[in-house]
Amino acid sequence: MTLVSRVTGLVRDIIMANLLGASATADAFFVAFRIPNFLRRIFAEGAFSQAFVPVFAELSTRNEADAKTFVAVSLAWLGSATVALSVVGVVFAEPIVALLAPGFSADPATLATTVGALKIMFPYLACVSLVALSAGILNTHNRFAIPAVTPVMLNLCLIAAMWYLVPVMSDAARALAIGVMVAGGLQVVMQIPSLYRLGYWVRPRWHRQNEAVRRVGRLMLPAVFSVSVAQVNLLVNTFLASFLVTGSVTWLYYSDRLMEFPVGVFGIALATVVLPNLSKQHTQGESRRFNDMLDWALRWVWMIALPATLALILLAVPLLTTLFNYNQFSVTDVAQSALALQAFALGVCGFIFVKVLAPGFFSRQDTTTPMRIAVISVVANIVLSIALVGPLQHMGLALAISLAAWINALLLLYCLWREGVYRPRSGWGLFLVRIVVATALMSGLLLHFSPSDEVWFSWGVGERVSALTALVGAAIALYFAVLWLLGLKPHTLLLKPS
Repeated sequence: MTLVSRVTGLVRDIIMANLLGASATADAFFVAFRIPNFLRRIFAEGAFSQAFVPVFAELSTRNEADAKTFVAVSLAWLGSATVALSVVGVVFAEPIVALLAPGFSADPATLATTVGALKIMFPYLACVSLVALSAGILNTHNRFAIPAVTPVMLNLCLIAAMWYLVPVMSDAARALAIGVMVAGGLQVVMQIPSLYRLGYWVRPRWHRQNEAVRRVGRLMLPAVFSVSVAQVNLLVNTFLASFLVTGSVTWLYYSDRLMEFPVGVFGIALATVVLPNLSKQHTQGESRRFNDMLDWALRWVWMIALPATLALILLAVPLLTTLFNYNQFSVTDVAQSALALQAFALGVCGFIFVKVLAPGFFSRQDTTTPMRIAVISVVANIVLSIALVGPLQHMGLALAISLAAWINALLLLYCLWREGVYRPRSGWGLFLVRIVVATALMSGLLLHFSPSDEVWFSWGVGERVSALTALVGAAIALYFAVLWLLGLKPHTLLLKPS
């Protein structure tokens, strides 16, 4: 279902690139959407979920009545907080944009477009936060499909907005913002049947002394920073990119979206499954199974993320050309986006490692350690961004985020090892050799058979799609065939019971 969500998101981006290109309007919408999206990562699948799921998993295991009360009180507090924050965001939209994208102040039209879109979209935060609460409940009960497919509604609504609203409205950014808000309401409605069947369709209740909710609040405060570190880094880079040439924000957006494809399809799906299971194992005192699940997840990361990294680097231009190089999205836009994509690709392993390693702390209700590490990561990103933006422009900003992700991941791994929470199981050496050999052969195939950039630019859509499909299909087939021949069979990748 996560794959379905990402594919529809890719279709959405293809249409948007054709419609808006790398224009000032595109820059304005992406900056406006990034602000509530940043808060969504905090109040939705970010800090709130990381704090809510371990406490809910503990309560639902011990006492279902207490779990339902906890959900009702959480709903009241989360709903009121996000509605209040949305009101503040709408009222102060202009100073927020001026603060986060000060370069737009030099162009009053772009600034006005960004502010107008932000005012429409900010309440999306409240809708998607309620969706996150539902996702935490459903995932804990091993109901993964609805939370994973819910983002499809956003993609479909944005596609509909581009089809029906953009042609009849003078401001394309506001038309897309309306699509975002319609999606928010529909996403909330999608959760109701599943919650009702589980018995968790409850009314909000105010209860200031509910200890479980207070625990979530205490856990959430440090988690706000630690889980949103990637978004903080993107905001820092948006700030700096607003001073670069027109199109820089858009180039970073589309390259980030392609990098997020493997991170989203695999990393988020894996983290979604890992967190509630680690929480249950910690509650039950199953330290051995806790360690084994972390080890299993880390092996999967290497097996998927390493070849994905090389594929994104080697196929940056073919991917961007095939998907976006039509109408308003020029060859120059492809070339500039490809530089950013290659820099982002270097961080794919780091990004997914963070998504898998962070639950090793959150499941034990330790949100302080990831917060401290996140602070280090953000400071590193700021320093690196300032150092690299001059010589490398927008590519330097993407590279800084990738390096910061690796710093975050390595520090998380070190702390888990230092605390004795994680110890690698046997067989890692041979496992990595197999992955490296298979990835090297796959890369050789892509280098040898991929046409030059000029050929990709000259082809029509049919030739591009067929060639890219053949390349990717052959690369995937070769990679897994080599792993099979080297002895890495499917049954060895299953999580073994202790």
